[in-house]
Amino acid sequence: MLWYIGRRVLQMIPVFLGATLLIYAMVFLLPGDPIAALAGDKALSPAVAQQLRERYHLDLPFYQQYLLYLKGIFTLDFGTSFSGRPVSEVLAQAFPITMKLAFMALIVETVFGVGFGLIAGLRKGGFFDSTVLLFSLVLIAIPIFVIGFLAQFFIGVKWGIVPPTVGGNTSFKNLLLPALVLGSVSFAYVLRLTRTSVAENLTADYVRTATAKGLSRGRVVRVHVLRNSLIPVVTFLGADLATLMGGAIVTEGIFNINGVGGTIYQAVTRGEAPTVVSFVTILIVIYLIANLLVDLLYAALDPRIRYV
Repeated sequence: MLWYIGRRVLQMIPVFLGATLLIYAMVFLLPGDPIAALAGDKALSPAVAQQLRERYHLDLPFYQQYLLYLKGIFTLDFGTSFSGRPVSEVLAQAFPITMKLAFMALIVETVFGVGFGLIAGLRKGGFFDSTVLLFSLVLIAIPIFVIGFLAQFFIGVKWGIVPPTVGGNTSFKNLLLPALVLGSVSFAYVLRLTRTSVAENLTADYVRTATAKGLSRGRVVRVHVLRNSLIPVVTFLGADLATLMGGAIVTEGIFNINGVGGTIYQAVTRGEAPTVVSFVTILIVIYLIANLLVDLLYAALDPRIRYV
């Protein structure tokens, strides 16, 4: 097991370097002058502009900027944003909010997606199955910003069940509606994936054998059907955690949440390569760790899988 984990960690290194290089290059190639954008409507003097370029290493070639950034990453120095705040301080403020929102959305889509998908798979072809499949298809077809605005208007404004915007209050109650919106599309995918996997496993030979041995239906479903059906679902959820955090840009914008999404958007518009790449770097690390945990969970779900 330890050997497998070590090998996976070594495999993460080139993925990490390649992803950060690609993101840094994309931000570096954005049109416009970040220093000019920082000044706004007022033009900076050539001396001040040159001083700012030297301060943020914008006067250096791309490869030198990237190497300096990697050096800062490995020494836990993420640099300084154009606003003068350390990037690590911006990370510490924004990431806990988005992680809380993403984990709430992940719990929502896992509990309700697996639950409804299990019931639909056990009752394949019935009324409940047809209803949830239609509902999930509607969720997938509607863009998330439309779902967000509709939920904000009806649930937050018209009915007043929860606050329509979050602002600085990131309590559970305030984040509940954004979490439901953020996890709505993934909930539909988890539901359909669970339903399909359960329906297929119900006809498998090992299920018929377990039933022929006299095991109760509840035990057959819980031990044999559900555990094997969760393998593709766990794979999706592991990849979806980082997707939720990255996809929170739209949701955080709708509900006025000061998290990762809004910070990345502002940094991209200002051309702040260190800030953008620092945030994306954390997302990459979360994605890699989540996928490692998914691989380790396979052995717990399916005893036939062993890492030797």
